[in-house]
Amino acid sequence: MDLGILQLETQGRPDGQRPHGCESLLDYYESQLDAHLEAGGEPHEFVLDEEACKALRDEAVQYYHRYIALFALEDFTGVVRDTTRNLRVIDFCLEHAAREEDKAAVERFRPYLLMVRARAAATLAVRESEPKAAILAIDQALEGIRQHYVRIGEPEAFESSSEAQLLLSMREALAPKLPPSPKAELRERLKRAVEQENYELAAILRDELRMMRD
Repeated sequence: MDLGILQLETQGRPDGQRPHGCESLLDYYESQLDAHLEAGGEPHEFVLDEEACKALRDEAVQYYHRYIALFALEDFTGVVRDTTRNLRVIDFCLEHAAREEDKAAVERFRPYLLMVRARAAATLAVRESEPKAAILAIDQALEGIRQHYVRIGEPEAFESSSEAQLLLSMREALAPKLPPSPKAELRERLKRAVEQENYELAAILRDELRMMRD
C-alpha cells in the first residue's frame, strides 16, 4: 500500500512541469493544431497517435487527483477549472485520435466529469444565492450525460446512471429554493388580499394578472 504524500501544484500542471514549454501537454497539442490550421491544413489531417493519447490520459490523471483534493477542500472554483480542462482532453481526443480504442478510453469518463463539475458549479451558485444558476448547471450536465449515452448507443443507460441519479437528487433538493415566478407571486398576493378583505388591492392585482396573460 502506497503511504506516500501526493504533492500537487495548485495552478498549472499539477506536477509543476511544462512540457515543450507549455502549461500542459494538452496546451502543447492544441498549439500544434493551431499551427497546422494556420499553415492551411485541415482539422481531420491532425492526428494523435497511440502514444500521444496515452500521454494525454496520464496527464489527465494528475488533474483528476487535484480536483478530487480541491473538492474535499471545498475549492469549487478550482474543481470547475480542472474538470473543464479534462473535458477538453476528451473532446480533443475524440476529434483527433487515430484509434477508436483511444477515443473510447476517454469518452467513458465524460459522465463522471460532467457530474463533478456540475456539483461544484451548483454549490458555488448556491453560495451566491443563485439557485436558478445552480439548477441550470445541473440541467446542462444532465443533458451532456444523456447525449453521451445516446452517442455510445446506450440511451436507456441514462436512467440508471449513478451520475445522473446523483444530479437529479441534487436538483430535487434545490427546487424549493427557487424564487416564485412573477405570476405565482401575484396569485399568492391576490389570495392574501381576498382573505384579508382588501378588495381594492385585490382588484389591482387582478388587473396586473390580466395584463401579464396578455
